[in-house]
Amino acid sequence: MAGATTNGHLVELESVTKRFGDNVVLDGVDLTIDRGQAVVVAGPSGSGKSTMLRCINGLETIDEGDVRFDGTSVASAGKGIYALRAEMGMVFQQFNLFPHKTVLQNITLGPMQVKGLSEEDAKARATKLLERVGIPEKAKSFPADLSGGQQQRVAIARALAMEPKLMLFDEPTSALDPEMIREVLDVMRDLAREGMTMIVVTHEMGFAREVCDRIVFIDDGKIVEDAPPNEFFTQTKSDRAKEFVDKIIHH
Repeated sequence: MAGATTNGHLVELESVTKRFGDNVVLDGVDLTIDRGQAVVVAGPSGSGKSTMLRCINGLETIDEGDVRFDGTSVASAGKGIYALRAEMGMVFQQFNLFPHKTVLQNITLGPMQVKGLSEEDAKARATKLLERVGIPEKAKSFPADLSGGQQQRVAIARALAMEPKLMLFDEPTSALDPEMIREVLDVMRDLAREGMTMIVVTHEMGFAREVCDRIVFIDDGKIVEDAPPNEFFTQTKSDRAKEFVDKIIHH
C-alpha cells in the first residue's frame, strides 16, 4: 500500500494550529490515533473539537503543522484529498441525506459514483448495512418518513458503504430527541466492538466510559487531557477537565 506507515498510527496530528481570523481555534495540537481505537473527544462548546475533525478529513485547511492519515499528509494532499476523504466516513449532527432519494439510493450513491461499484453490488452492500443498523424495512422509504434516529442510522450506513478506514462522528446525537439517542449509540457501540477506528465528538459520557479506549479533552484549542475512560473519570489531572467531569457526574 503506497505511503502506508507501519507505526500503527492511522491518524497523526502534529503541532496543528488553525485560526479563524484572530481566533486561534486549535493551538499546536498533537494527537495520534491507532488503528482499531475508539476515541471520544470531549470539551466545552467552542473548544475546537469539531474543527479538529474537519481538519482530519481536510474540510478545513490548517495554518501550521501537519495532519497525516494512513501515512499521507492531508494538509498537502491537493487534489488527492478526495481519494483520502473517500477512506474516511463522516457523520454530522445533521443527517445530510438527499431528501428526494430513497434510503437505499442514499446509501448506494457513493459506492457507485466514487468506488465504481455496480448497482447490484452497491444494493447488496446497502441492504447488509441497513440490517446492521437495524432498519432493513426502510430501504424504499424517503428520509422525511423516518425519525431522526433512523435518519442518523442511515447516515452511518451511508458512511460505512464506502468501507472507510476511519469513522468521524461530529456530535451525532445532539440533534436527536432523547429517546432516539440510544439507538444511534448502540450502532456506534457495535462498530467500536468490531474494531472500527473511530473519533467521536460527543457529550454522551456514558457512551465514552463504556465504549471508547481513550478520552481526549480539549479546552481552548489545546488538548489538556488524554486518558483511558476510567482514569479520566476518576483522576483527571487538569482542573478544567475535573470541573467538566464533576458537572457531568453530578448533573
